[in-house]
Amino acid sequence: MINRDILTKFLEKKLNIKKYEDYCPNGLQVEGRSKINVIITGVTASLDLIKTAVDMKADAILVHHGYFWRGEDFNVIGINKKRLEQLIMNKINLYVYHLPLDMHPRLGNNAQLAKILNFSCTRRFSKNNIGWIGKIINFKKYNFQEIITIKDLFNHITRKIGRKPIVIGNLDKKIDEIGWCTGAAQNLLIDAINAGVSAYISGEISESTVYTSRESGVAYFAAGHHATERYGIKALGEYLEKKFKINNYFIDIDNII
Repeated sequence: MINRDILTKFLEKKLNIKKYEDYCPNGLQVEGRSKINVIITGVTASLDLIKTAVDMKADAILVHHGYFWRGEDFNVIGINKKRLEQLIMNKINLYVYHLPLDMHPRLGNNAQLAKILNFSCTRRFSKNNIGWIGKIINFKKYNFQEIITIKDLFNHITRKIGRKPIVIGNLDKKIDEIGWCTGAAQNLLIDAINAGVSAYISGEISESTVYTSRESGVAYFAAGHHATERYGIKALGEYLEKKFKINNYFIDIDNII
């Protein structure tokens, strides 16, 4: 068991949240009970995740996507009311870490996706070095040659994350360096192209992304916003469980995007 305020301060320092100008507040967004023994981790603080936390008698929920996003309606009505009401009535703390979790060098979404996909990170790109660049390691394990094709990478991603990505590009083209940035980072494709990658992986895809990929010759993989961002929050929960001897449960609420 850990005190809420101690956990809040620990996560603030561990994830260096004051460093980032984000689209939402990071840290404790909703205050619950002062003692925490059971934490539920998930990608997004949806009503289904909250109800699961209530059923499991959790003291805290730890997510990547929380509330109070820039430009949203902050009135506590409708869906906002239902979610916040469940948290407050059941005295559940809600912790949210967006860019600080994306950016963490070991527990972050990019770092954990690299671990899942067996990528080595050789350099970074774009603002704040949020994008990562590297290559697949352990080629013999997957029967790949050192230079693989886009089709090989498609099959590799499908096998490792459990879903088929949308891929734009010639499947037979050989590729070398791979860029990646989880979530809705399709807008970094130009930066990845300028950094010299052969393929770029993110979560979502926009209409213009197709033409940018085709015209540049750099393959684009949309592997799912939710799917690519499951691993950072899961790793963070496991880290806290081990460090503080508390109970952590990762709940994967299905999301096709």
